[in-house]
Formats: sequence, structure tokens, C-alpha cells
Amino acid sequence: MTYQDVFVEFWEQVKESVAAGTFAKLTMAKTIGKPELKNIFIRPIYDKDDFRVMLKYSFRPREVEDIEEEMTLDEALIILKSHLKSSFLSVILFTTIKDVTFKVNKKGVGSITESSPTFKNVVQA
Repeated sequence: MTYQDVFVEFWEQVKESVAAGTFAKLTMAKTIGKPELKNIFIRPIYDKDDFRVMLKYSFRPREVEDIEEEMTLDEALIILKSHLKSSFLSVILFTTIKDVTFKVNKKGVGSITESSPTFKNVVQA
């Protein structure tokens, strides 16, 4: 199974957490090399009519200002996919139920692990 197939399974858990109202945050981590882009964070913006996210690019040099963009979850998915395995090797989904980590190893194989939740409450952007 390719890492892309495993990522599809991971993304289903992201969508399920949004539908259940338990999505707290998503973080891309484990950079490849020492790029300027340090992290990508996604925080929820819950609205009674709509669900959107605040996507934040965090940069390594302190002089470079972080960039924040409000968008749909589907738009965020496109951005995450473009950075997966080129800039980052892992994505962590934080929910109020559990934390889910997606990782790509050096051979390009994806895996999903679960752990106890880091967040007890949803914090909106």
C-alpha cells in the first residue's frame, strides 16, 4: 500500500473528526532537511452554517512573518498533499478523542498510529 493510500485513510479520520465536532488542530511536522518552512498548522473555524480552517505557515527564520489563510478543508488538503514527502514526513491530527499520526518513512511507506488526546477542548482560530 502506497503512502498516498494510507494518507487517504488518515484524511477520512480528519473529515470524521470535523463532522463529529472533535477536530482541534492539524500539524505537519518532521521537515526534510532545514527548509525555511518549519510547520504548517490548521485550526478549525466552526460556524453554524459552515466549517472553515485557518491554515498557518510557520517559518524558521524569525524575521520571516508567519502567513495565515482562511480556507475550506478541501483547499487545505490540496496544500497539505503538495508538501507531503517533499517538505514534511508526518501529519498529526489532534482531536478531543484521540491524536492520530500519519508518517511516511524513507522507503515511501505510510503508517498511521493513534495515541491519547492532547486537547480536551476545541480551540478555534
